[in-house]
Amino acid sequence: MGALRLKTDEIIDKYADMVYRIAVNETGNREDAQDIFQEVFLRLVRYRDRISNEEHLKAWLIRVTINCAKKQKRSFWNRKVTSVEEAAKEQADSKAAKVYEMVENADSPVLQAVRELPEKYRSAVYLFYYEEMSIAQIGKLLGEKESTVKSRLYRAREILKIRLKGEKP
Repeated sequence: MGALRLKTDEIIDKYADMVYRIAVNETGNREDAQDIFQEVFLRLVRYRDRISNEEHLKAWLIRVTINCAKKQKRSFWNRKVTSVEEAAKEQADSKAAKVYEMVENADSPVLQAVRELPEKYRSAVYLFYYEEMSIAQIGKLLGEKESTVKSRLYRAREILKIRLKGEKP
């Protein structure tokens, strides 16, 4: 097995945006994404010697980012604490809260709709469209058959089509 030749700072420079985008997509929260980002690169420092090449590195970073996001969602803190965003949404009747929400959610309606998909669809859509991975790569990364990935992409597109038209699925 060959050794990974990139230095840690080169890896961070090259993959930081990807890891952060995936973390934001998985959590829907920039603060949690920053925590996940740090955790992923701390793990990279610890387990770097187990990574054989750059293709393995990219897959490892994506998988660890998704796993850290899942762990974050299951944490006691996230289950029991109301986030600032949720508190702001509860005050939607106030004009200031509406302005705050518009500024904070300046993302496209499509990206917002993708973030609201069930996790099994969201990961497939995000990796396919935003990280431009093939169905085979996604299947390998998520440990799913290619046919499963294709089905999830199809179902996600159907859900998005309905939601973006303003209807409920």
